[in-house]
Amino acid sequence: PKGGPGMREMLTPTAAIAGIGLDKDVALITDGRFSGATRGSSIGHISPEAAEGGPIAAVKDGDIIDIDIAARTINLRVSEEEIKNRLSKIGTFIPKIKTGYMARYAKMVSSADRGAVFES
Repeated sequence: PKGGPGMREMLTPTAAIAGIGLDKDVALITDGRFSGATRGSSIGHISPEAAEGGPIAAVKDGDIIDIDIAARTINLRVSEEEIKNRLSKIGTFIPKIKTGYMARYAKMVSSADRGAVFES
């Protein structure tokens, strides 16, 4: 919610994955959201989000991610030490929108796992 700001719709990336025939082989894992038109393996609303320094910000091309639907777990096969190292190199998120309602929303919104609503 902070990084968008708002819950960005991921229909375009999932449509692109399906369009090149990889919707049965590639999963999209994101801190964004999905509509009812999404196809393929898609996991959204990852919390904490990348803009808040969540582990999703540390994922790199080639990393292996285990998805266990029955256990409701996602595991990045990278050590906690390496995740911390990667996150330390990213730095603090700087929002593109700095004024107005959306800037206020980004400053005050809760994480997706808490409803992406204003917090006082």
